[in-house]
Amino acid sequence: MTRVKRFVEGQDRAQLMLLPECLDDFVGEDNPVRVVDAFIEELDLAVLGFAGVLPEATSRPSYHPASLLKIYPTVI
Repeated sequence: MTRVKRFVEGQDRAQLMLLPECLDDFVGEDNPVRVVDAFIEELDLAVLGFAGVLPEATSRPSYHPASLLKIYPTVI
């Protein structure tokens, strides 16, 4: 029996692309997105009541709630 992935895996921002640059190089050191990323990584989403932090072992993998929370400010 094959094991299903627990979450949809995104690309690593440090992953090298076709060119020598990596995605992280395109975000300035003073960009506010770095603060949002660091802040959300430190949150305990399960304690805060976020659903889906502990994914079900069945069906299609979902996106991790931290990944969704990081893009939320760009949507509103």
